[in-house]
Amino acid sequence: MLLDSINKANDIKNLPEEEYDILAQEIRDFLIHKISMSGGHLASNLGVVELTMAMHLVLNLPEDKIIWDVGHQSYTHKLLTGRREGFDELRKYGGISGFPKRRESNCDAFDTGHSSTSISAGLGYVEASRIRGIDNTVISVIGDGALTGGMAYEALNNASQCSRNFIIVLNDNEMSISRNVGGMSGYLNSLRTGEVYNDLKAGVMNGLKRIPVYGDKMIEKIRKTKSGIKQLLIPGMFFEDMGITYLGPVDGHDIGQLTRVLREAQKLDHAVLVHVLTKKGKGYEPAEKHPSRFHGVEPFSVETGLPLKKKTEPNYTDVFSASIVRLAEKYPELVAITAAMPDGTGLKKFRDLYPNRFFDVGIAEEHAVTFAAGMAAAGMKPVVAVYSSFLQRAYDQIIHDVCIQNLPVIFAVDRAGLVGSDGETHQGIFDLSYLANIPNMNILAPMNRYELADALKFAMEFNGPLAIRYPRGTAWDGLKEMRTPIEYGKSQILYKERGIALLAAGSMVKTAVKVRENLKAAGFCVTLVNVRFVLPLDQDCLDRLSQDHELFVTMEENVLNGGFGMKVTRYTQENELPVHVMNVALPNLYVEHGNVELLKKEVGIDAETIEHRIREYMEERKRG
Repeated sequence: MLLDSINKANDIKNLPEEEYDILAQEIRDFLIHKISMSGGHLASNLGVVELTMAMHLVLNLPEDKIIWDVGHQSYTHKLLTGRREGFDELRKYGGISGFPKRRESNCDAFDTGHSSTSISAGLGYVEASRIRGIDNTVISVIGDGALTGGMAYEALNNASQCSRNFIIVLNDNEMSISRNVGGMSGYLNSLRTGEVYNDLKAGVMNGLKRIPVYGDKMIEKIRKTKSGIKQLLIPGMFFEDMGITYLGPVDGHDIGQLTRVLREAQKLDHAVLVHVLTKKGKGYEPAEKHPSRFHGVEPFSVETGLPLKKKTEPNYTDVFSASIVRLAEKYPELVAITAAMPDGTGLKKFRDLYPNRFFDVGIAEEHAVTFAAGMAAAGMKPVVAVYSSFLQRAYDQIIHDVCIQNLPVIFAVDRAGLVGSDGETHQGIFDLSYLANIPNMNILAPMNRYELADALKFAMEFNGPLAIRYPRGTAWDGLKEMRTPIEYGKSQILYKERGIALLAAGSMVKTAVKVRENLKAAGFCVTLVNVRFVLPLDQDCLDRLSQDHELFVTMEENVLNGGFGMKVTRYTQENELPVHVMNVALPNLYVEHGNVELLKKEVGIDAETIEHRIREYMEERKRG
């Protein structure tokens, strides 16, 4: 196999040109095989095989730099930089990441995981190289979906003033995770007809070259004229108007074309955008037909493309999806908003049934939140469905546009807590901390699938900002016999005893049930509280429990700093309640990728570790 000869950066340059297509096919076969066993991002990686190869042929790594936007499409880059053996442990605890990681290789120039960042980071590299006197090439790769993010335009505006070579590769596959929407998508659609322009330009240039003496001068004049042929044939030429040279469109699966245009781009002494057309899922028919489904996959059958593990129980996203559709029938003011993730957040069915009340704003979380605030101010009831790690991108808008005005925006915060294989950039472990300190914000953390449905019903009658936080994975159906109406700001005491009180928020109630069972078997008396509302804090409940409990154990799937446990600790101290508070939370660290259950044990929020801490404390108290 040719892939066996690629053991470090730049080894690809030792291959003859006639073997490039063979290597591309080997890479695709390798990725399909490995990801079918480990899971991961498939369609996006299959779409950039030739593009990645071309960049590695043109660049000299690690001196030259590739900045990947989002980064989930960097698998081929990892193969070409000598990490083939690591794919057996892809996205597993202690194994290689599914995203670029500087600690993993000096060929990974920048850690990425969220969208619309690569141009800013790349420009930072370019200017740093200028100041330090380093002569290298920097390429920022950004997808057409990521161009809906406002940060990309801030960076483009700045890049237009760059006085050194800076290559921006626009990987245009018409997709972010789901199909792209909005004005930029339409604009790029018009550029995809650029073959007409390119053919005409070539004809004009060839004709001018045949004119003696004056031909070359005329060509140079046209190149320097802002309103040249390109401006006439493609109205608006957005990038050129900003002062960024536009090259393309180029076939993103033709290595010869790609290497030629990248070498041409290297010759320019300013920012240049290379527009590359690729097909997401290229080379694997199921992924080509269903690129959204194959964006991020669990282990699957290569022959059929179907998941190996059959889904038997609904997950929390499914419960949200079914609930919001039911509520939409009763509440005509309900509208749903997503930032390029109708499938991932469970809004696909809502979109199909209520298209006039559904809004996909593209990868633009900041806009999504302020857009929702505007709709709420105008009398609607907006639900912003978003992953926890992506909601943090809109922190200013949550404060300034929603909470200061106390507007009734519902935040359906999916993937809250540990999410596993995608690692640090995707773990939803900060939302309680960054939301719980905002005045007027309210946070509900349902303990099971039934309470999630009830929380959404409650939200429709609630007049103020409300975040409903729920985890990734199968929706727990335990304690359904304990289902009671949700009362604003009130916790639910599931089992009342004395001595030890477990105060569990959301997903941690399931863990608390097991902890309580084990402690009961060991002879301890244990109260179990379903916190429900992380904000506002149920102070009355804490006051009552302090009368016959000596230990409060707060349990949350969030970092310790600023979370639920610290609020309980502060309240008990300020009010001199006669209890000791033990906080069970995630350490104030970035949690790497891995199996969720393994990660829980590693960070100390699994039932066994919690039980051990409680028993140890109680034994010490007994010894006096």
